[in-house]
Amino acid sequence: MSLIRSSLLVGLGSVASRILGLVRDVLFAHALGAGPVADAFLAAFRLPNLVRRIVGEGGLNPVLVPALSRLEPDDAAEAAGSVLTVFGLALLALTGLVEIGAGLIALGLAPGLRDDGGTLALAALYTRLSFPIVACVTLASIGAAVLNLRGRFIATALAPLAVNGGLILTLVALEAGFDLSLAQKGAWLAAASSLAGLVQLAVVAVALLRGGPALVRFRRPRRSPLLRSLMLAGLPVLAASGAVQVFFLAATQIASFWPSAVSWLYYAERVMQLPLGLMAALASSLLLPELARRHRAGETPALVAAQNRALETALLLALPAGAALFILARPVSAVLFERGAFASADVEGTALVLMALSLGLPFATVAKVSSQTLFACGSLKAALSAALAGLALTVAFCLLLAGPLGPTGIALGVSLGCLGHAGAVILGLARFGLWSPDRSFIARLGRIAAATLAMSLGLFAAGSALSQAGPVTLAALCLGGLALYGLAAWVTGAVTRDDWASLAKKS
Repeated sequence: MSLIRSSLLVGLGSVASRILGLVRDVLFAHALGAGPVADAFLAAFRLPNLVRRIVGEGGLNPVLVPALSRLEPDDAAEAAGSVLTVFGLALLALTGLVEIGAGLIALGLAPGLRDDGGTLALAALYTRLSFPIVACVTLASIGAAVLNLRGRFIATALAPLAVNGGLILTLVALEAGFDLSLAQKGAWLAAASSLAGLVQLAVVAVALLRGGPALVRFRRPRRSPLLRSLMLAGLPVLAASGAVQVFFLAATQIASFWPSAVSWLYYAERVMQLPLGLMAALASSLLLPELARRHRAGETPALVAAQNRALETALLLALPAGAALFILARPVSAVLFERGAFASADVEGTALVLMALSLGLPFATVAKVSSQTLFACGSLKAALSAALAGLALTVAFCLLLAGPLGPTGIALGVSLGCLGHAGAVILGLARFGLWSPDRSFIARLGRIAAATLAMSLGLFAAGSALSQAGPVTLAALCLGGLALYGLAAWVTGAVTRDDWASLAKKS
């Protein structure tokens, strides 16, 4: 399959999942608002959703893909079966522990709720109901990595749609046919998320079974270097792969001490995750296998060149996305969320948080793409160290800025943590001689910045001329900004005919 077809398939699947996720969160805001019940539900949902996003974006791929790619097909199929079996048993045990200790976990996720026993009890209940999704999506992610490695992208692109699609159907059904309290709605949604995760696992399992023993072969697990490395490095790899999600988990704990701040942070993050999630999915599914092949063949210059081109593509999307979210934060928050139980004060809070988060979007993208090189080369220690540095900076800045700025300061702390994470990843690459921006990269970055500036000026002028932005106006602003950016990118040379031609080459 050509690179453009693979990219389009994975990209379209990721975009569809993000859009459904945004629709889901719009319905969350309508059904639950941003009060105590919403804080309890979103705090409980944060952990399973964090794991779902990390593994869904290929969080285990940095260990799994390079190791399986070095094995013969028969050995790889047997190794994949062993990994699925062992992880299935381990996840089953973990789920049991969480069901027992949900109260303590809820307290850890949102310590600010400890003074409100009713809200904390709801968070514990929602944790018990929603956590089984973790086992389902993790196993589905392992199966998806096996399918991607063999060039089978259809099931892995479609399977993640099951979770958001299932939650949307549940929300529509609850609002249309039942008269439930906010707490009851939260319970049904938490349970529905676990059921939807089971559907996602079933889709991937069917694709694996249709591939037969050539893809996965189940036998009694035996000790192997791959299994040992996954069990030892699984958690560190997940932390390094999902560094930004871990930053948000820490920020949520701090935000729980401010009324409605957990909800504002969650909704703003979901908007930010639209462009970031797309780049994360493309990086783990397509870039990582390519970089692993380059490293295995000893083609260091080609590996660095591929990294530079990937960064150019990522920033081509991330810079204008961050600028647009900053400028349009208020109308985006209002149009998406201001309905039902979500009040105008919640719109203002969410908009300020989104503006602060948009500043960190380009840095989060750079870190996500650049860290794939460390994963491809087996430098997991450097990747984990960079993630821990970013986490430490996130916590420090959140605590420092939360006092004077409240929830907006917490969001700004996340953005500064993303900046520190990107810097730490670059330093790690430099230590291994893998960071060498060429002239093409520097020139392209300047052109992208110029095109982003042109789009920003146009959006700011158009937004200032409009007193109120409804759905139609916001859509016009977004489409107009996109068209202006595309034109500016073409005029400045940020995008050329050669870019389209290179995409069509065989991978």
